Parts: sequence; C-alpha cells; structure tokens
Amino acid sequence: MKDTVSTMIKGMAMGTAEVIPGVSGGTIAFITGIYEKLLNTIKSFGPGLIPIFKESGFKGVWSEVNGAFLIRLVGGMVLGVVFGVFAISYLLETYPPAVWAFFFGLIIASAIYIGRQITRWGPGEIALMILGAVVAYGITVVAPAKGSESLIFVFLSGSIAISAFILPGISGSFILLIMGMYSFIITDTLKPALRTLAPDKLLIMVVFALGCLTGLMTFSRLLSWTFKHYRNLTMATLTGFMLGSLNKIWPWRNAIEWLRDKSGAIILKDDRITPKKILMEENVLPANYSGGDALVLAVVVLMIVGFLSVFLLERLGGKKED
Repeated sequence: MKDTVSTMIKGMAMGTAEVIPGVSGGTIAFITGIYEKLLNTIKSFGPGLIPIFKESGFKGVWSEVNGAFLIRLVGGMVLGVVFGVFAISYLLETYPPAVWAFFFGLIIASAIYIGRQITRWGPGEIALMILGAVVAYGITVVAPAKGSESLIFVFLSGSIAISAFILPGISGSFILLIMGMYSFIITDTLKPALRTLAPDKLLIMVVFALGCLTGLMTFSRLLSWTFKHYRNLTMATLTGFMLGSLNKIWPWRNAIEWLRDKSGAIILKDDRITPKKILMEENVLPANYSGGDALVLAVVVLMIVGFLSVFLLERLGGKKED
C-alpha cells in the first residue's frame, strides 16, 4: 500500500506538470527518483516480449514490463492531468506570474539536484552541460516552423514530440508548436476525429500515434544506454537542458505572437490553460509586464516554495530509485 500511494503521488506530480506549458513530466520523474526505472519500463516493451509470453504467459509479460509500477504511475498521472486541467489551469489564468515563479524555482532546484548526482566534473561534463543549455535555450526562442500535412512529417512530429515527455526540461506540446504542428494535430485533426470519426482524420491520428510509439521506444532505449555507459555525461547534458529551459518559464513574459488559423485569426483554446495559445513571448521585468498585476511578493515567495519543494520530492523518492 505504501508503494502504491508513493508511486501514484509521483504520477500525479508528473501528470500535473504535463499540463503546464513548458514543464516536462520527465523533470518530476527525475527528482522523485523514478526516472531510470521509467525508462527501463518503457524500454521493456518490444518484440522481446513475444518469447516471454510463449514461455511464461501473461504473468511473465506483466513481470517483464513492471506492470504493477506502470499501472500505479499511469493511474496517478491521469489524476494529475485532471487536477492540472481544473486547478492549475485556473491559477494560470488568474495568477500567471505566481504559477510560473513556482515552477521557475522548482526547475532551478532540479538542475542543482541533477548536477549533484554527477560524481566527477571533467571537461566533457562541463562542455555537454553548456551544450545542453544552449540547445534547450535555442528551442525556447526558435521561431515556429510552418509545419506540413504530409503523413511522413506527421509521423516525425509524433516521434520527436513524445521524446520530450521523458526528457527533463522540454515540453512535448511546445515541441509541436515550434514544428508548426500543434494547430494541425490538436485543433484541425484530434477534435474533429473524436467528434465525427472522419476516416481521413483518424488516419492522421493513427500515423501520429505510431510516430509517438516509435519515438518513445527508440528514445527510451537510447537514454537507458547512455545512462548505463555514460552516466556522468548524460547527467551533465540533462542539467544543461534544465538550465536552458528556464527562459521558457520566466515569471514575467509578454506575448508577441499567437497561434492563428488559416485565415489569420487567433485560435481560442477551450482547455482553460490560457485564453489564447501563445507562440512567442519576450521576458521582461515586473515594471514592464503587460499581463496584469506583476504579483512581485507572491512571485518571490512561490519561487522559494518551488525551490524547496524539490527537496521534499527528493525525500519522497528516497536516495535511490524504487
């Protein structure tokens, strides 16, 4: 029961983080001590399960994929997503600088936490940390691409976006935005597919899902291999990714470009995360913030709370992974 509750709480934290634009559930997985366990669980899915099923049946497969852990984690994530949509989205609408401040402090502490796991800082680790920071920062400021309705590009966008799910510091929805595919996948395809079951829309979603599955299987294996053979270098790169992603969650940001439809009109969202889907923003000081009350005191307090919460999550995760 203790393991079940603990894993579900970690899953809830991951699910809530995935609702926040620019925040990755992979970050939460790392600081709660289940990151590598999650990678190995995802990696276990593949053709190798066929001989296990023939030899040991469903019980053997369940054990191989760590089914109990996965069910608990996914259950928690579902609850976290529901909580995030109704609670966090309301807070983002009403007090955006305060919410971003909490996550800004959380990401800073997370980068410190990951950096502390590195047993030796050499030239390679330092170089990869800097490279990771530059790449992540570049992703946050790159101008969105036009995108493509080609099924090949749909498959590719799914493969890349889902990889961000298990990469600390990078948001999958944000990857879709900069690839120019968010509107096409979410607005133009997913919603009509669910409402009308139109064959052409369903085909696009199937191709996108296959891309997600391929990316998840491939990237989890790559990350698992780098952790096994180049742990310090991998940790250093992830630390850089976390630091570089801070640009995306600075508390005071003014929108300069929004997601638009084919006619040029701004697309309104109905998921309550934000009134409009923002494509590009600029970081400003509180005095230049145009989004309402700058909430300076609340920002400072919640940034500290976010920072300290990492150590609470670390205690929840324990010194080692489950």
